[in-house]
Amino acid sequence: MSAATPSAPLHVVLGTGPAGTTLAEELLRQGFRVRTVDRSGRGGLPGAEAVAADLGSPVAAREAVAGAEVVYHCVNVAYELQVEVMPALQKVIVDAAAAAGARLVVMDTLYPYGPSGGVPLTEDAPWRATSRKGRMRAQLDRAYLAAHDAGRLPVVLGRAADFYGPRVLNSTLGGTTFPAALTGGTALALGSLDLPHSFTYIGDVARGLARLGQEPDAYGKAWHLPTAPAPTVREVLALVRERAGVPFETEVLAEPRPWGPFDEAFMAEYAELFYQHTEAQTMVSDAFERRFGMTPTPLADGIGATVEWYREWLVEQGAAVGAGEGTA
Repeated sequence: MSAATPSAPLHVVLGTGPAGTTLAEELLRQGFRVRTVDRSGRGGLPGAEAVAADLGSPVAAREAVAGAEVVYHCVNVAYELQVEVMPALQKVIVDAAAAAGARLVVMDTLYPYGPSGGVPLTEDAPWRATSRKGRMRAQLDRAYLAAHDAGRLPVVLGRAADFYGPRVLNSTLGGTTFPAALTGGTALALGSLDLPHSFTYIGDVARGLARLGQEPDAYGKAWHLPTAPAPTVREVLALVRERAGVPFETEVLAEPRPWGPFDEAFMAEYAELFYQHTEAQTMVSDAFERRFGMTPTPLADGIGATVEWYREWLVEQGAAVGAGEGTA
């Protein structure tokens, strides 16, 4: 990790979930001054400045990003609050970043595209969201790009498919998969095991967002962050089983219903997005890879690293973890 000099540009990461924390680590490795911002101020990393701020407050947000060259919006909002909270949060963050004279990099999703009928998704795919959250995300993205076009501040969007990787718990390839794989339990799969489904490694999310933060000429549009070719869910689970080296069962939910950590409240909100698991969802990141010369982490390598992270995490939680025979 390169030590930042006092004169190094300041990069401010809003949100300290898996994406924000992994991004902050990547920026520190690259020698930038890094400030992380969350409600508690306890989400910082060694070498980063940790700030507590309520980003719903215009005054607090401006103070949190003061002096930034680049601001990264990685704030996550609970599913049941997204439609209500995210538009107001967007306005505050855009205003704060503009006041700081900063560039804004937004961590984005595939929701604006809506159902694709299984057609691979490129950056040129039409936005046909049918869900409340998808339509809301599309409206936000249009507003971000309008702020860029109006000259208020440079804005770029980095889109990813479902996350997986170290620290990623709340994902369809996260806490309902890897603990079961390592303890011989039952893993969850949604929709169909035999449909292709893209998963973006959290390390590639971080590398991609960090790169966008340094590429002002690439702003004013959405980019698909580096993502390995889409496997079927069955193929993903086979890799998990190989790397974990422990037999486990799989339960497939053909329709949204509560299961394990995905309680009734969550599934009620997620139901409108369940189409992602009943049709092929393939995100194509060729444009990003060509433009920036950055290739995605091979799925086998990403799964291996994720299994090892979960193995250590489960031991910390006091779980009985199988020794396993796989390799990372």
